[in-house]
Amino acid sequence: MKKTYVIAEIGTAHSGNLDKAFRLIDEAKRSGAHIIKFQWVYADEILHPDTGFVNLPGGSIRLYDRFRELEVEPSFFRECLEYTHKNGLLFACSPFGIKSLHELCDIHPDAIKIASPEVNHIPLLRECASYYGKIPIILSSGVSKLGDLEKAIEILTGNKDGDGTSLPKENGLPPLTLLHCITSYPAPENEYNVRAVETLSRIFGIPTGISDHSLDPVLVPVLSSAMGGIMVEKHITLSKKTDGLDDPVALEEEEFTQMCSALRQTDALYNRYQRDMEAGGSIQLQNPALTQTIRQLGEQYGEEKVNAVLGSGIKVLAESERANYGRTNRSLHYVREMEKGDAVKSGDIRVLRTEKVLSPGIAPDYLDMIQGAVLTHDVNAGDGVQFQDFMKFN
Repeated sequence: MKKTYVIAEIGTAHSGNLDKAFRLIDEAKRSGAHIIKFQWVYADEILHPDTGFVNLPGGSIRLYDRFRELEVEPSFFRECLEYTHKNGLLFACSPFGIKSLHELCDIHPDAIKIASPEVNHIPLLRECASYYGKIPIILSSGVSKLGDLEKAIEILTGNKDGDGTSLPKENGLPPLTLLHCITSYPAPENEYNVRAVETLSRIFGIPTGISDHSLDPVLVPVLSSAMGGIMVEKHITLSKKTDGLDDPVALEEEEFTQMCSALRQTDALYNRYQRDMEAGGSIQLQNPALTQTIRQLGEQYGEEKVNAVLGSGIKVLAESERANYGRTNRSLHYVREMEKGDAVKSGDIRVLRTEKVLSPGIAPDYLDMIQGAVLTHDVNAGDGVQFQDFMKFN
């Protein structure tokens, strides 16, 4: 029987307040979510202090400083996990570096979520691979190309078959789930290319779903479920008007409940047709549940809109995220000023997001290669690492 797992992405909407985190968990449970998800933030694991500013309701602030404000002690997440389990829900969390990953796994989460910008965070993926088959891993695919996903999945699984026999039976989650995503806030529904949910499952042979940053509570999630997606992730908030980084694109309780209800109906429709098929119904080239869902949504949103949201199914960067490729995801950056003739030592370079004003560096794949390399000119803290920093030209 198909069941679409719903992830209520609290992220950092708790603002470091445990009572607010508990209220968000309560809201998610009332709405019908199955999984609560947080983000384990250490600013130094994500970006350089000079990456630029972000405009919030209270004014402009350095993005780095905003992330620093969201740092909490590990005990905060332990209490959130315990409260989540007390409410009969699963606990997931996104780490953004090795430190946060190890601290997360120390509290035994029900799932590790790798956010889209970390798809090419090679050191993090390699470390996550040691938990594959022990803790379910959920991987988002935003601001990434097909080759990026192929490399990430190969690292995470170590080319194992992923039968998941060592996973806790009561958990129910697959060893690895891939969520189709657009890293844009908000993401335009007509760029979501939801048919990619089916494409990615067929290419990689793993369960898929969607991480939805669009504003509509129903359209993208329901189409994903009708395509066979087993998981939907959506931000949740107590109010869109609060100052959380993702609150403007999150759903309040009424909308989140609407989404969960629509997904249950889609699952029921999908399962009814599956039972009919097993009972000897005629073989059909397309799941009738999808056909009926498209027709119903077409009556509500318009057939042209629904077809645009479904897209071609070919995994490509969405128009709204193309400019962020190489900036939102990871590259190598200097974390201190260095002079010509200095040799790169451990800790001089980190795998960071470029974000606002800095220039991207080379891919994280080359982190080990450039250890010990000697600079041919001075570099500034925050600069993206370039191959020409270590090469002499006549």
